[in-house]
Formats: sequence, structure tokens, C-alpha cells
Amino acid sequence: MSSPQVLVQKLWNYCNVLRDDGLSYGDYVEQLTYLLFLKMAHEKSLAPYNVPSAIPAEYSWPALVKLAGDDLENQYRHTLEALAKQGGLLGLIFRKAQNKIQDPAKLQRLIVDLIDKENWTAMASDVKGDAYEGLLEKNAADVKGGAGQYFTPRPLIQAIVECMDPKIGDTICDPACGTGGFLLAAHDHIAEDKGLDLDQLRQLKTKTVYGVELVDGVSRLCAMNLMLHGVGGDADGNLPLTSRDALMDKHGEYSMVLTNPPFGRKSSVTIVGADGDTQKESLTLERSDFWATTSNKQLNFVQHVFTILEQHGRAAVVVPDNVLFEGGAGETVRRRLMAQADLHTVLRLPTGIFYAQGVKANVIFFDRKPASETPWTREVWYYDFRTNKDFTLKTRTLKREDLDEFVEAFKPGKRHERRATWSEENPQGRWRAYSYEEIVSRDKANLDLMWLRDESLEDGANLPEPDVIAAEIMEDLQAALEQFALIAGDLGEK
Repeated sequence: MSSPQVLVQKLWNYCNVLRDDGLSYGDYVEQLTYLLFLKMAHEKSLAPYNVPSAIPAEYSWPALVKLAGDDLENQYRHTLEALAKQGGLLGLIFRKAQNKIQDPAKLQRLIVDLIDKENWTAMASDVKGDAYEGLLEKNAADVKGGAGQYFTPRPLIQAIVECMDPKIGDTICDPACGTGGFLLAAHDHIAEDKGLDLDQLRQLKTKTVYGVELVDGVSRLCAMNLMLHGVGGDADGNLPLTSRDALMDKHGEYSMVLTNPPFGRKSSVTIVGADGDTQKESLTLERSDFWATTSNKQLNFVQHVFTILEQHGRAAVVVPDNVLFEGGAGETVRRRLMAQADLHTVLRLPTGIFYAQGVKANVIFFDRKPASETPWTREVWYYDFRTNKDFTLKTRTLKREDLDEFVEAFKPGKRHERRATWSEENPQGRWRAYSYEEIVSRDKANLDLMWLRDESLEDGANLPEPDVIAAEIMEDLQAALEQFALIAGDLGEK
């Protein structure tokens, strides 16, 4: 049985062959997903599983694996077209599916030499799941066409999940789940409890994590990721995953929300006039259960997360810096959030850890509370993981141990024991609290707080390596260009 590393290498070697024909990393992972699903559905129909396959016999794996040449290419194309019209899980996996492998000989090699030779169903979930995760990470890292915006760094996810410490009985939602990183990490964290009985293990598999993802292609990757990790699969084989726009309405209530929403600043649609001129119109989301009406996606996701939390439900949300300081709707959302929830922690994240360039982000942790005449937020604890921290995607990658101090300071389950590391005597301490009164007295209830001295600005001898400086300049330029594009777009709308 192949190890995850060997399996990823084998899977990736085939990708390198197919790239010669112009296939992107994303296309390759997508084609693998179709073929893996077909093969696993066939495996489960055999002993000892004997699960009837939802795939019609004429489109099954045996009907595909015996063919070659143009017959194989035609069969594969017809299979994808037929299954794309199905509902349920088949529709989720095969929606808008197309064959991107133009050379039938290479398609046959992929099917016969790689997919068919492995027994994927019998393979341990951590082996095949980690192998698929490896492919998703490689795809996210592809600067040309990768899906980096849908891939949150796994060390960050692990640290957040450890702080949130989900237990059996929790219902956990990610309304912008991407490829499923938060859902899988929460599932695995709960599974570490060796005292779970059979009923609890079944509950963990089918009634604990729930994902929503807008983009069809990413939903497909998430579905396969969950399947390969052994998550989901009720009596009808369904997955706890929905492909839709989570922001359109409230889609349930959960005891925990873990999410990294997409970082596009505004929602807009291009309108083509009768004269052929085009203009962008902002899509302002209006929901009666929101505090503010805005076209800013991040502010809408913060409000949405609050609405889908149960009373006393807990959330951790990755947000860009503008959510902490933006005026107008931003100020309204911050003030209402601090009043109706306990916004107890902000983790300031360093640059250079996300695949999307120019991202300056934070993690906000809050608990929803019942109605009250006085604000629930008493103080907000900050951990500055940004100042004097240098990470890159290649030479200085983020590791889980880099967040050890934060997780220890967070005190999962024992927040009353928190102790600041910052003081007058230790001005470089990264962990300190600000009172509610201090924050709301700031202009626009600005949560964008930093106190550490940036050593690189004061001491030329302590400048980062040239590659780090270059990466930071690129990120700042990228962020500036995005802001200019938004301003130009807004001016064009008037």
C-alpha cells in the first residue's frame, strides 16, 4: 500500500505528463476526482461492502476501464455528460464536468496504470486523504492557475481548531468551505478522543460538520476531499456539503463556525447597455437579520456567521484588515458585534502565509450571546503575530509550532486564566488586552490595534533577507493595485 508521499508523487508524475498537453494543475485534479469517484463507487459495489452503485451500469468503471483509443475517449465524455445531469451527490461531483484530457493514450494510462491499480476504498483514510490534500496544496501553490484563494494554510487551521477545541455533540459549519480544510481539521480533532463509542463515531461522520461552497469546481474538490477522509456518507451516501451562495439566507444554526471567506472586497455584476457600453453595479446584500446593508463581502460574512450561530455558539473567522477599521457599515458591524457577542480575541496574522498575494488578515474569535442591555464584550485580547515576523511560501513557510505561543496564551477552555505577556517592563510582549471602553472610544470603534516596535524600520542591520523584502513589496503593490481598481470601479459606477 502506497504512503501519502509516494502516492502524491505518483499522482503528480502523471500530471507532469499531462501538462505537456496544456492541462493545468486544477484541470488535472478535477479529472482525477471524476475517475476516483467512478472507481470507488465500483469498489463499494463489490464484497465485502455490497453497496448498490448510483452510477448506471453503462457509465460504470468496468465499462470504462476495458476500452482504449477513441472508444475510451467517447465513453469517458458520454459518462461525464450523463452524470452531470444527475441530482444529489452525483450532481455535486459531476456538475458541468468535461473531459480535458485530449490524448486517449494518456487517459488510458491514467485509468489503467494509476487509478485501477489501487484499491482506494480499502486504503486507510489518512493515506488517501493526505495524498489528495497534497495535490490540493500543490494546486493552490500554482501561481498561474492555482486555487490558492480556496486553500487556507493548514498550520493556521490546526491552531484555530485547537483554540476552539470542538467536541462530539458540536455542529460545525464553514459557510465558505473551499476544499474543506476547516471541516476536516475539526473532524480529526474530535476523532482524537479515543473514548467515543460507535454511535458517537457515526454522529461524528454524518452529523457534525457542514460545508457550503459557492463555486461548483471547488465544491467538487471539497466533496472528494471529505469522501477520501471518510467524512460524511449517510444511508443515502450524501455528503454534508451544499453548493450555493451561503450569503443569500440563513441556512441553519450551528454551535461552531470556522471559516476563511473569500477576500474580494465588493460584490458586483457587469451590465452591458444597449449601446454596448459596460459598467459594473455593486450587488448590495439586503437581509433583515443583518445589522448593516453593504456590498462588502467580508462584512456580510461576519454578519452571516453571527446569524447562523446558536445562542452561546462560538466562531473563528479570518478577515482582512479593512474589517477592523473601515467606516460606515464597518463601524456599525463592529459596534453591534461587540454588543451582541463576546468578541474576545483577535489574532493579527503575518503577510506571506496565504497563496493569494497582498493579503493582510486577522482571525476574530467571538461567542454569540442572548439579548442584553449592556455589551457582552468586556475586553478584547490581541496576539500580534505580524510585527517582526517574516514568512514566505517557499523559503520560510508557516509551521504549526510557530503558533504554539498563541495557542498557549489563548487558553482553550480556560480563558479566565489568560495572562498578558506585554507590560511596561516587556514592551515587546505579543499578547495583551484592551478594554471595551478603550476600543469604542477610538474613532469608528477601530479594532486595528498594534503596539510593537517594528525592528526592521529602526535598525538597518536587522533588515530581512532581500527575498522577504521583495515579497513584501510585491504584496503591498498588489494590495494597492486592488484598492485602486476598486476606487476606479466605484468612480465608473457614478
